[in-house]
Amino acid sequence: MHLYQSREENLNKTASFSFIARIKSFRYAFAGIAVLIKTQHNARIHLIATTLVIGGGLFFQINYIEWCLIILAIMAVWVSEALNTAIEFLCDIASPAPHPLIKKSKDLAAGAVLISAAGAMIIGLIVFMPYFH
Repeated sequence: MHLYQSREENLNKTASFSFIARIKSFRYAFAGIAVLIKTQHNARIHLIATTLVIGGGLFFQINYIEWCLIILAIMAVWVSEALNTAIEFLCDIASPAPHPLIKKSKDLAAGAVLISAAGAMIIGLIVFMPYFH
């Protein structure tokens, strides 16, 4: 039995709601997050940065709008890192040998992480700088 079912098998299932299936979907999501943190060095750096930023927010007692900005920034970085990792895994299985289009795909995905991390850093500076004056 395969870990993931084919698209056709999924379409042939009944469309009824299943609480057990929803719980399993959360387990798959948490397993994906665990893979991200265990296998990606940058994800561990993001985890440290996330912890420091949340700690700073608690320490400085930032307001709810600032929290919203910080949460959106953190979320953007984590989502882009997760998608980057997924793209890298897919590229590695699709083309184990080097290929110029695979390189472009991986470079673009890494660029997306850089863009989101830079944006998050700018948001962090905007939010936290007034607390240092």
